[in-house]
Amino acid sequence: MSQVVATLTKTIKEFLRQKPVPFWTIAWPIIWVLIGSFSFVGGAPREVVPHLRAAITISMAAFALMIAGMANLPGNIAEDRERGLLSKLMSLPISPWKDFAGRILGLLAFSALAVILVLLVGYLCGARFAYASGVWSAIGFFLLVSLASAGIGMLVGTLIKHVQGAIMTGVGISVVTASISGVFTPYSSLPSPLQAFARIYPVSSANSSIIYLLLGEDFAGYNPVSSGQLILTIALSLLLFAAGLILYSKLCWRQD
Repeated sequence: MSQVVATLTKTIKEFLRQKPVPFWTIAWPIIWVLIGSFSFVGGAPREVVPHLRAAITISMAAFALMIAGMANLPGNIAEDRERGLLSKLMSLPISPWKDFAGRILGLLAFSALAVILVLLVGYLCGARFAYASGVWSAIGFFLLVSLASAGIGMLVGTLIKHVQGAIMTGVGISVVTASISGVFTPYSSLPSPLQAFARIYPVSSANSSIIYLLLGEDFAGYNPVSSGQLILTIALSLLLFAAGLILYSKLCWRQD
């Protein structure tokens, strides 16, 4: 347990100490909340504007989780490899699962901070939810976004050894997939092939589920919490997370 806590503490401190990490994970989504809240809702009816701002805020909170999992986590792993820390850990009687647990808990704690700050800024900008009853379910979908993103991040961090390469690959994956899956743009504005991808990609379908629960189907563009879609979102999120975990535990420690 002490190893888990030590890794958790180290991960959070490293995220906070490196200035680009808080900027791109917290400040950058907040900047887009500010821009979107006052630039992208100009032609909408006044009564709809608070809900449009809420949809933008939710998507930027999800994007913060994507950056944290897909870029910050693999960068953290690659940095430990370059410093030789993983090699030192392998020489000790320490299970990779304890190292993994500490990293993921640290990631979740940092990600929770990012989501709270993004949502707070959105609220101050006038974002309002239509249905408060869906808040607890929405938290569960935020967790799915984080798990799926962490799974992708562990795959990247395992396969790409150098820090800059791991970070830039993670940023590229997060930005490109967010752009084509309905995180950056409304689902209804996507062409049919990308709508199909948005329903399959667990990060975007979880994001749409949050919007559906808190704002309704008109803002989500479809019903992402139908039984079949819900099962698909949960299964693919866990599958990505499990794939990243297995590859990290089986390959990353052995490669160093």
